[in-house]
Amino acid sequence: MTATFWQKVDKTGRNLAPFAVTVMMVLVGMIPLPVPGYAPVAPNLTLVSVYYWTIHRPDLMRPGVAFLIGLLQDFLIGGPLGVNALLLVVAQWAVLNQRRVFLASTFALLWVGFTLVMAGAVLLQWLAFSVLDAVTLSILPALFQGLLTVAVFPAVGWLLIRVHRAFLNG
Repeated sequence: MTATFWQKVDKTGRNLAPFAVTVMMVLVGMIPLPVPGYAPVAPNLTLVSVYYWTIHRPDLMRPGVAFLIGLLQDFLIGGPLGVNALLLVVAQWAVLNQRRVFLASTFALLWVGFTLVMAGAVLLQWLAFSVLDAVTLSILPALFQGLLTVAVFPAVGWLLIRVHRAFLNG
């Protein structure tokens, strides 16, 4: 039996869910909050989304997709093009290499795994911006961003689980 046109449209829409949700995370992460000094330490929701989808649907979160989302994020925040793209591709590669471990883990271990990925991302981001500025920058903003991202991981993870169940398990 061949799929009808509408079944194909439905399947395509469902397969775009990880990309669409991650782009929404980029946009939500850009919402300014009236908190002094918040912008440099805003949680990296995009990285949480790439981490989640790389573990649960690597067929839909490929390196090219992560790269394009990172470029979009760089463009929208007005930062140097390629920094977030590099960060997301490296994180996606690291997670993909340990995917079997993550799939067999409890949520607590997924959180610990994300903490390790975030630590690497903090160092990579700090190093990239220090090299681009040709000066050793303070690592504190990146460190606080990493801590805040790790703190919001359970809430964002819960949301991603709901999206996954609603759109990709049907």
